[in-house]
Amino acid sequence: MLLIRKTVASVATCAILLLLVYVKGHTFALATSRQDVSQESDSTLNGTSLQSSIDQIRSRQKRAVEDVTDDDEEYVTSQVRGGREASEIGTCSEGLLLPLWMPQRPITSGDRAIRGFVYFMLMIYLFVGVSIISDRFMASIEAITSIERNVTVKGPKGEKQTMRVRIWNETVANLTLMALGSSAPEILLSVIEIYAKNFESGDLGPGTIVGSAAYNLFIIIALCMVLIPKGETRRIRHLRVFMVTASLSVLAYVWLWVILSVSSPGIVEVWEGLVTLIMFPLTVLWAYIAERRLLVYKYMDKNYRMNKRGTVVAGEHDSVELGGDEPKRLVNFNSSANAYNEARLEYIQLLAELRQKYPDADLDQLEMMAQEQMISRGNKSRAFYRIQATRKLIGSGNLMRKIQERAHDDLTQVKAQLHQFSDEDDEPTRIYFEPGHYTVMENCGEFEVRVVRRGDISGYSKVEFETQDGTASAGSDYVGKKGALTFPPGVDEQRFKIEIIDDDIFEEDECFYIRLFNPSENVNLTVPQIATIMILDDDHAGIFAFADSLIEVSESVGVYDLAVMRYSGARGTVIVPYWSEDVTAIGGRHFGEVRGELIFENNVSEQYISIPILEESKYQKDVKFKMHIGEPRLAPDDELLEKIKEAEQKSPKDLTELERILLMSRPRNGELTTTYIRIRESQEFKATVDKLVARANVSAVLGTSSWKEQFKDALTVVPADESEFDTDEDVEEDVPKCFDYISHFVCLFWKVLFAFVPPTDICGGYVTFVISIFVIGVLTAVIGDAATYFGCVLNIKDSVTAICFVALGTSIPDTFASIIAAKQDETADNCIGNVTGSNAVNVFLGIGLAWSIASIYHMANGTTFNVEPGTIGFAVALFCGSAVIAVGVMMYRRVNSSIRAELGGPKTSKWIHASILISLWCIYLVVSTLEAYDIIQI
Repeated sequence: MLLIRKTVASVATCAILLLLVYVKGHTFALATSRQDVSQESDSTLNGTSLQSSIDQIRSRQKRAVEDVTDDDEEYVTSQVRGGREASEIGTCSEGLLLPLWMPQRPITSGDRAIRGFVYFMLMIYLFVGVSIISDRFMASIEAITSIERNVTVKGPKGEKQTMRVRIWNETVANLTLMALGSSAPEILLSVIEIYAKNFESGDLGPGTIVGSAAYNLFIIIALCMVLIPKGETRRIRHLRVFMVTASLSVLAYVWLWVILSVSSPGIVEVWEGLVTLIMFPLTVLWAYIAERRLLVYKYMDKNYRMNKRGTVVAGEHDSVELGGDEPKRLVNFNSSANAYNEARLEYIQLLAELRQKYPDADLDQLEMMAQEQMISRGNKSRAFYRIQATRKLIGSGNLMRKIQERAHDDLTQVKAQLHQFSDEDDEPTRIYFEPGHYTVMENCGEFEVRVVRRGDISGYSKVEFETQDGTASAGSDYVGKKGALTFPPGVDEQRFKIEIIDDDIFEEDECFYIRLFNPSENVNLTVPQIATIMILDDDHAGIFAFADSLIEVSESVGVYDLAVMRYSGARGTVIVPYWSEDVTAIGGRHFGEVRGELIFENNVSEQYISIPILEESKYQKDVKFKMHIGEPRLAPDDELLEKIKEAEQKSPKDLTELERILLMSRPRNGELTTTYIRIRESQEFKATVDKLVARANVSAVLGTSSWKEQFKDALTVVPADESEFDTDEDVEEDVPKCFDYISHFVCLFWKVLFAFVPPTDICGGYVTFVISIFVIGVLTAVIGDAATYFGCVLNIKDSVTAICFVALGTSIPDTFASIIAAKQDETADNCIGNVTGSNAVNVFLGIGLAWSIASIYHMANGTTFNVEPGTIGFAVALFCGSAVIAVGVMMYRRVNSSIRAELGGPKTSKWIHASILISLWCIYLVVSTLEAYDIIQI
């Protein structure tokens, strides 16, 4: 609401100013018109030429009339620069695309007011259209600048890791394609105006560029300064880049003043236009050198400063101070590798925070929430904020919802990649044992063996099996068996039974095998095609041990069941103590400490120790601890315990054979009574982090993949995103408000029309780029005609129309975008740095290109390209002085110990400094307008 009030106040200021100027200009125009017509009549009667009359008008009004047609003797109406003299005598010149509202004479003051209102509303509607197609244009630029490539870098320990990095440098992208995207209307208006006026100069294009620069520098920064949330500040991160663009943004307008008033007053030569144009790539190169620390910059400070969260926030090879109260810890590293690692650490930290906040949520939900916040917190270009602002205004833009959908899609695709299996119906038929190992007791009688079929199970399959001796022998330890298994269509498993022979003789554990062979046609035998059967003797209490000396577990396992094996017997009830011991893993932090006893009942050959594994979601985690088992003992109520105690009291000579066997059957430990448990990060989690971090890019949120998606977005009313990416609160789903519906239906024509523009996924966004800039050019040409007609019917000069209306219309989307960027970003680069960069690019590219084309055209025709300094020269000089003051105010805020930031800070100081900037804009507006009507003489 504050922004709306300020915008209304700005428009009201322009309206009041123009009302005063209109009264003055209208009176002046009538008097001049009568005098001009009288002199024209006298000149005609005296036999003087029409060209002589025009020369007199040009001298008296300080405006150059370039061409006058010979076939219109009733009025002086054609080929007058900007249509100014034509307006003053009551008529308007024909525009490039927009038809002229006829008749031109005679019309009353009421007719003029109605026509002015219609042209004004038409300009507003056209500005809305330009904003919407500019979003498509910016989305294509974001897709182009988001192209990535694989690079290999060395980690801290020398290990190589592959990551994806953007091909486009951030600074180069911001000063080229991004600046072109946000300033395309101003740049194209300047070029189109030159063509529309037969390569003669006009006031509308240059005036819009200068007026837009003043509005951006003064009003946008002032609004961003005061609308920062209370108690927060925003500092420029790429300070060197800002200093380069700020200096060049002022020097650009100083150079314009030199061209218009010093170098060749009133004439723009070819070399001047080309130098202006060449300054554009030089600006980009200089900013790139500063950002990359090349040439002289490499001898400057190369340290990186960390923010309060302990993560590096400076850009590539940049060093800034983000807060006076933050610890000044410095760290050096390879920027590419560190940026990638920092993104992974931030993702893992987010995941840990969300796990604490939502302990009942499963991992997939937490990962989706973390990915959502990663995208929303990630570095955003000016394209993101521009599109977000425009969509809010036209009722079709909850980017938060698109981010949520994108996060869900990303997680789904990543999980699908990590668990990708081929369609089993397309695979050959496979037959194997499942499981491939069986442990049975000697007294079990018989047990069942399972054979499974996988792959194509639509036909008949057959396989044969047979038993083979190992340490166990067929006939004495088990009953040998041989046979065939048949799988009818749709059947995926078959079972058969094997009989075990029991005896009362104590013996070691024995094993035998069962193998599959001779499969039918088109059937493959796969591992395990041989099953191992272990027969445990039931006449011994057993030997207890771990299966392996080192066991690796994933931290995502939750609870790990550690197996304790009982072999060489399973008779009696045995108690086995166990406990854990810290090594590099710490109990209570990495795992839950355990201590207790396992109870092996009679004929039980395996028991498990449940160990809680505490998940930290730590990347590249590698810690371990020990698990021990103590001496096993028979349970106090076991019937063998008393017999064994009696046998132990006798001397070995007195022991009977049965008692010796009894003593040999006592429970004891095997070799592996200690095992190491190694906790590693979840490979799935690691892979998920790597893939999701690589996908945490807002460019896909801005772009579209199909025409269906575009038309769906165009026809759907979406509530404005009021949450500002705050996903910490559980809020009810927003519904569109009245303003959303009004905005949607007002803009519906543009939405549907521009839904025909190809999606950004086609050819990497290049097709969208070309078509969008063409459409922007057409709309800009119509805006130029409407603005000229608007000024003509109300006797407002083109230079004043450009500064007060066209410049505001082209800058309103940037205003909202900068405010959103100021609130959501941690730095001020997207709302301050981009303003200065855009101002410099507008001059070098917008005016430089237009003037280069016009001057080359005139040189080829043997004429000169004349540009009267007049209002534009005065406005440029006035802006330069004001811009120096504005940059000085921001630098003062940066070094001031009580503020230390360009935006935000204490309430009193930010309002004072914002008032200074707003006052500079008002002074610029008033003085430039008064000078245009010769109320102020220069």
